[in-house]
Amino acid sequence: MPLTQRSSWLDADLDSFRDLAHSFCQKELAPNQERWSAAKQVDRELWLKAGEVGLLCLSIPEEYGGGGGTFAHEAVLLDEQARAGDDAWGHVVHSGIVAHYVSSCGTEDQKRRWLPKLASGELVGAIAMTEPGTGSDLQNVKTKAIRDGDHYVINGAKTFITNGHQAELVVVVAKTDPGEAAKGVSLLVLETEGAEGFRRGRVLDKIGMHGQDTSELFFDDVRVPAENLLGEVEGQGFVQLMRQLPQERLLIAVSAVSAMEIALEQTVRYTKERSAFGREIFKFQNTRFKLAECATEVAVAKAFLDQCVERHLKGDLDVTGAAMVKWWTTDRLSRVADECLQLFGGYGYMSEYPISRAWTSARVQRIFGGTNEIMKEIISRSL
Repeated sequence: MPLTQRSSWLDADLDSFRDLAHSFCQKELAPNQERWSAAKQVDRELWLKAGEVGLLCLSIPEEYGGGGGTFAHEAVLLDEQARAGDDAWGHVVHSGIVAHYVSSCGTEDQKRRWLPKLASGELVGAIAMTEPGTGSDLQNVKTKAIRDGDHYVINGAKTFITNGHQAELVVVVAKTDPGEAAKGVSLLVLETEGAEGFRRGRVLDKIGMHGQDTSELFFDDVRVPAENLLGEVEGQGFVQLMRQLPQERLLIAVSAVSAMEIALEQTVRYTKERSAFGREIFKFQNTRFKLAECATEVAVAKAFLDQCVERHLKGDLDVTGAAMVKWWTTDRLSRVADECLQLFGGYGYMSEYPISRAWTSARVQRIFGGTNEIMKEIISRSL
């Protein structure tokens, strides 16, 4: 009997798709965790394999090479990735975020230039928002993109960029009008091959998600054709970001709830298998009560998540709702992962146990996609 309820938005088509996603994740992701962790990135070939079987850009229209599905397909793949024990492959940023900036904000020419190659895995996508001195405050980015004839010249630095080391297509958040705040922000699409002045820094050392390529990026007089301005209208970047951030935050919530479910399943199994003082750990009242609390946390979080997924599928998940589900689920994930690790005792602190990786990976989810403190600020503005 499953420990949590079936999501209300699932259907027979998504069940069939899950079989494909499960097969791919178990074959291509699960066996490679240690190697990718040591390399700090996945194999570049993984993107091509995923593109070949149709697992990239699942919710992008078929006319642009995508899967023609919905956000629900992205969510199912993300769940199966978590069940394979993988937090290294950055397809969420590539397919769920970068491709949707191009699809939603790009011109017809831009969509036809970039989306088919993102869907095939020929291009790996990244979005360069965060800067060394600017985190969630996107209005005040320091990176500049100044028009010079038929090009923009980009100068600045970005950090904590998922897929940064492998990306060949980078959506750069920059100021085309440094004198303005939100109205001065634009999104420039950098095709990295042969781009003079573009430099990748180190792949960063993190306390969790060791196999995920998270890099620094540097721009020193990088010339980008004016036709690569996303939407080809200056000053629209902040509006474009605000329109897409709800989906990004909902994807984080999907990941958080999947991680909660898996941590709970692993811990229930472990406590029924391991003994102390002559009986199963599960038979101690403290263990049962702690697991009862975790099961309730997971059930409540999943019910709220499912409500938000349904709203998003109908097109009415707003910024406030996305902020709520992002902070709530990631906060609960940290609590559940910590309680579960405690029930493993000393083994929970050993890196070979999946619960230890779940615990370290959980921490960053309260930070990326906008810190949970920023989420509460967004929510408070609607009150």
